[in-house]
Amino acid sequence: MLSPPSAYVDGYSKARQVDREAADNYVRHLTIGDPELDPVMQEIADLPPADLHRLVGGCIERREEAMRRAPRVLRDFFDRVTAVPSWVDFEAFTPGRRAFHRNMTNMLIAYAVGSAVEGFSTTIAKSFALTGRVTGMGEGAKRRLRQNNRHMVEIYFPGGLARDGDGWKISMRIRFVHARVRALMSQSDAWDHDALGIPLNAAHIGGIALYTFSIRQFEHAMSMGSRFSREERESIVSIWRYGGHLLGVPESILFRNEQEARRIYRIGHRCEPPPDEDSIAVSNVVFKVIPDMAGIEDEKKKKSLEKYAYRLSRALIGNRLADQYGYPNTIRIRSLVLLYYRIRERIKRLLAGRRLARQEAFDQIFDSAQYDEDGVSYRLPDHARAARSSPW
Repeated sequence: MLSPPSAYVDGYSKARQVDREAADNYVRHLTIGDPELDPVMQEIADLPPADLHRLVGGCIERREEAMRRAPRVLRDFFDRVTAVPSWVDFEAFTPGRRAFHRNMTNMLIAYAVGSAVEGFSTTIAKSFALTGRVTGMGEGAKRRLRQNNRHMVEIYFPGGLARDGDGWKISMRIRFVHARVRALMSQSDAWDHDALGIPLNAAHIGGIALYTFSIRQFEHAMSMGSRFSREERESIVSIWRYGGHLLGVPESILFRNEQEARRIYRIGHRCEPPPDEDSIAVSNVVFKVIPDMAGIEDEKKKKSLEKYAYRLSRALIGNRLADQYGYPNTIRIRSLVLLYYRIRERIKRLLAGRRLARQEAFDQIFDSAQYDEDGVSYRLPDHARAARSSPW
């Protein structure tokens, strides 16, 4: 039996009674970050921020000058990550991509108010709470959520996970941001290593986040009326397995299939301590930001959409977790809420026509994704607290 971070002692003990091997593996990865990139970032930590941003962005974009000027350790890293693992089959991604685009509205809503919210019930919420990147509200929170949408859209775009695709580039940007934040937070007195392990650790990214991006997301979308064949579900899992590889998840906790992903997620949640005030704060932010992302200015309409989002989220994540998060006491009968959602969406499609409804869905999704005028930003944070960091 391992000695877990103190916050995990009780959960780990109970999880081990169910699945000793999976519990041990999850707890082991609470103290592992990104074994490949973290040492690289440590070696180049003394570079001036502007040079670091320029070199990292230049290497991701494969700009010759940046790659020529980059330190050898950084060039070697990109040589390694450019190589595609033997288990990757890009053709196998096609059914998943098509399924995502056919159900794109439901998939992104399912993630925002369903699977992501469930993920915040773990101590991964503490990373978001400490930086204030999300809980700070305002433009920072909205930008963070819009960047999530952009990443999701680009991952599923044809060719998006190829070396020069935006899905690949944004995944790599996120990996560098994680490594940078992990280093900054590890140096902060606000992070309790003894209780929590390493911030943005491999257990959370590989065991929790990847599952919320893939299986839990399409499960919630199916509850909302979407349909996925077995081939499409397997394809989505394979897409996010490769996405996890690009994000730096070690093979030792990177799922190979849906069954393994479910096992890691289920046992990982058993290891986790109960949601606390940070989970509550982070999980509720999305509902405050959704009306702004939808471009609604009227306060009455904002409140109405916020209430609707809470109601749908409660139906997806269940009353127990919703009550722990302090959700408003909306309709508690799951089937009624989901039936209302499906009927409402069907009526919208009938009134607008299938083609127009699909176009409006695409317009809405792209409006809620972060597309900067100068392309993907490769700026990295220079302080653990978002409010004290340079813009990134």
